[in-house]
Amino acid sequence: MSTYILTGKSYKVIYSPEDLTLRVQIGDKSWEWNDKIFIRFTNNPYCGLVAAECSSEEFKTGVSAGVKALYKNFPGSDIIVHTSVSINKTDDTLSFELYTENEAFVETEKIFWPGAFNFDIPKDQGYTILPLMQGVLVPSRFEKAIVQYNDGKISDRDGYMCFYGQVDNGYGYCAIFDTPFDAGYHSEHTVGGETLIRPYWRISLGKINYKRIMKYAFIAHGDYNDLCKIYRKYLIEAGKFVTLKEKIARNPNVAKLIGTPIVHDGIAIHISPDSNYYHKDEPEKNDHYNTFDSRGELLKKLKENGVDRAYLHYDGWGAHGYDNLHPDVFPVNEAAGGAEGMKRLSETARELGYIFGIHDQYRDYYYDGESFSLENGTQNADGSYPFCSIWYGGKHTFLCADLARDYVKRNYTTFKELGIVIEGSYLDVFAVVELDECFNENHRMSREQCAQYRRDCLEYLTSQGIIASSEEVTDTILPAIALCHHAPFAIRHVDGVVEAAGISIPLFNLVYHECVIVPWFGVNGGLGGWGIAHNDSAFLWGLLCGGTIYYSAHEKPEIIERGKVALKLHEKVALLEMVSHEFIDGNYRHQRAVYADGSTVEINLDTQEFKIN
Repeated sequence: MSTYILTGKSYKVIYSPEDLTLRVQIGDKSWEWNDKIFIRFTNNPYCGLVAAECSSEEFKTGVSAGVKALYKNFPGSDIIVHTSVSINKTDDTLSFELYTENEAFVETEKIFWPGAFNFDIPKDQGYTILPLMQGVLVPSRFEKAIVQYNDGKISDRDGYMCFYGQVDNGYGYCAIFDTPFDAGYHSEHTVGGETLIRPYWRISLGKINYKRIMKYAFIAHGDYNDLCKIYRKYLIEAGKFVTLKEKIARNPNVAKLIGTPIVHDGIAIHISPDSNYYHKDEPEKNDHYNTFDSRGELLKKLKENGVDRAYLHYDGWGAHGYDNLHPDVFPVNEAAGGAEGMKRLSETARELGYIFGIHDQYRDYYYDGESFSLENGTQNADGSYPFCSIWYGGKHTFLCADLARDYVKRNYTTFKELGIVIEGSYLDVFAVVELDECFNENHRMSREQCAQYRRDCLEYLTSQGIIASSEEVTDTILPAIALCHHAPFAIRHVDGVVEAAGISIPLFNLVYHECVIVPWFGVNGGLGGWGIAHNDSAFLWGLLCGGTIYYSAHEKPEIIERGKVALKLHEKVALLEMVSHEFIDGNYRHQRAVYADGSTVEINLDTQEFKIN
């Protein structure tokens, strides 16, 4: 049995590919794999790579040195798995690569590679950080369960960002998915015990199909701030880090968002009998609308009450209202005033100094749309199509993102022809739901291509001077948006109470603060809400994260005045890096963030107090 020793600048690796053991030695700390590596076959249980024949050899290039290992003759399968473990001589990162040969179509579901590091350490000695939404810290031997929304998939709520990490007494590692589009992680936390984070790779269009790569960077003296900055540096060097300043250079209208509140309002609603929301016993609730002119009067009142500028987001402007008919939403809702009414509302907004933005959708693909054809949907590997009937519009599948940009261009050309000036557009779900793949040979699409096609839709808006936004902030889409709907924290429901999933912590902002505008609810002083624990203030979290706020279209003057604290802070720090975050006196409920100009924000979630310097 072969054992190899790889030596980096600050650590060494002891690796045996035959029995799949690996240990990273850095100072007095050892990071060791917990167990073996598995393949999950479609119709079989997990099969360990140790069940195959293994051959291995060392290799060197001008920039790295490592070990290649090949696994073949798996029980019942002709698949051949190639792996490599290597250290980059320049940046001292540890790289794990994997690709396959002879893999049958949809034979494989997942391959778990590399292994999970042991993390069964004493209480309060360390922690795990996860990219669950805004960010979660799991202390060692944490006494509560943690959650995953969608099997730990990257580019979903489980993975706003493409990295995770663990720290033990200042020794830590940052694990980066260098090929993130078909990646995920399993978080396995024993209540009061060990926390294992197990990375995996999903098949792409029926097979592993291309080389998968993870990179690890190690620290000997540091904390989660250092891990976030390692990931940030990786993004910058890879050209994936696009700041608001760069987005403003491309579309100067983005600058109008700085220090500006977000105001959501609605026009029309029609709930289909096919929808999960349909009110069978109270049919009068299934259809209602507000006129565009009445919304304009609300804006005038908002201005009188002290909201000098705002970004407006209007739902339900289309023929059947909110979440209906997409992408065939025209004509503009006639009951609410039609195209002329929408044009007047847009003009009123601009006269008041407000930005006129709308809700739009190019993934949910409704059966009753004028140009609907199932042929244009995302086709599954077995030839079927996804189906959903939850939302107001009822029956729909998903539009293949390969076709979405043409629909976007068509619809915004129609707005121009109608004389309706659109200054901002929110393309629903693009930056939150998992990436789609499509097996239709006429528009075959991988998840990586899906991400590019979604960005193409958003970039088209930007090219027209329209502020591009989407629902949340997955970082495979983030370079193409300037504004998001929300980016709060992961939560769990326990006996009817909404709790934080682990310890809420602004990991996303430590990496990306100056890249996107994130608005927060709670300016009225209430606790809880979507993505916020029942005893937390979203307003305080918004202050800590240096974000902007939401105002209601009916906001009271005293609430407007309270919100100006956040808007003033946002005006100051929106374009700055959040350089560090800390728990004050070790209290998870008392936190401080520091920005690049020295500004500090301190919040106490128990006393509801905050301090801005």
